Amino acid sequence: MEIIAVNRDNITTEHICCAISDKKGECCVSSKKEWMIKRFEDGLVFKKLDVRGKVFIEYIPASKAWYPISADGYMHINCFWVSGQFKGKGFANRLLEQCMEDAKNAGLLGVTVISSPKKMPFLSDPGYLKYKGFKTADTAAPHYELLYLPFDESAPAPKFSDCAKKGRIEEKGMVLYYTNQCPHTAKYVPVIQDIAEERGMALSIHKIETLEEAKNAPSPFTTYSFFYDGTFVTNEIFSEKKFEKFLDTIC
Repeated sequence: MEIIAVNRDNITTEHICCAISDKKGECCVSSKKEWMIKRFEDGLVFKKLDVRGKVFIEYIPASKAWYPISADGYMHINCFWVSGQFKGKGFANRLLEQCMEDAKNAGLLGVTVISSPKKMPFLSDPGYLKYKGFKTADTAAPHYELLYLPFDESAPAPKFSDCAKKGRIEEKGMVLYYTNQCPHTAKYVPVIQDIAEERGMALSIHKIETLEEAKNAPSPFTTYSFFYDGTFVTNEIFSEKKFEKFLDTIC
């Protein structure tokens, strides 16, 4: 099976793997693709197995990555996903090797990725990454690790920015920070907005629209970070049922 690159020439016709499959998700997929198109000029790479399945890796020079990290000189993996029937067949190794090769060819110091000590939703598998030689460069509350694989042991270790280390914000109530880096945010953010409004509850939403905003975000995972009364709650995108369940716990 061939690994292909999604780029400006084919993005309108290529399946982007993580996309929502139902017809209602078409506008959400377009939001992700629009986000990608704008990032291509910053060096974004999206490679996938030539199948309709979740077998892909997305990466970009860390200086242009939409995360509050200090990792200049590294390549940063935004998302890395091999699922279902495609696991255990060497596809993850092939995708990671292509990322590393691109980083070396660009004269970079190594590769970084945000993960967690335990496998968490929407974060890359820490067990696999550490098996491949990644090590912890920095940590941030409540459960984030910045992993890195330097090509030379003398390379400086990257780190999280101070703004994202504490897992807390000053703003009270329910607060969401998100981007269109994932198509699921475009689908589910309006869902929880409607539910909160129906219940008469305030929900403050901050959509991250620029690299500068992302670099100064209050949590490492800018794609989706939900806070309540100043404390980080989750980076897992709330579905209708999960958000209803959360509201039941605070009412």
